[in-house]
Amino acid sequence: MLIVMRTDATDSQIEHVVDVIKELGYRGHPLPGAQRTAIGVTGNQGAVGASRFENMPGVAEVIRVTKPYKLITLDLKPEKTIVEVGDASIGGDELAIIAGPCAVESREQAFAVAEAVSRSGA
Repeated sequence: MLIVMRTDATDSQIEHVVDVIKELGYRGHPLPGAQRTAIGVTGNQGAVGASRFENMPGVAEVIRVTKPYKLITLDLKPEKTIVEVGDASIGGDELAIIAGPCAVESREQAFAVAEAVSRSGA
């Protein structure tokens, strides 16, 4: 579930919604945006009653999110997540390819592959 707060929602209203989510046994993830804050709800095994939140002060709308992987969906966080690994950036505008052996059978094999890849410029 995604709870979208009004643009004029106060910090205490956002905090109150998160507190109610916790009281229900779920986790609330405030996601501040440029215009408003959304709160992602995780930890539920089934549908969460939207009516519990719809009339709370500061709440603009409640959206049911039935997709798996709620924390990484673009519905919750439309900005790109960029992860820095050494000198490489993953998740930006450039294509990133990660490759390696499907299985490692020994330490020597893993290091031999790493050295060959390094010599190739990766």
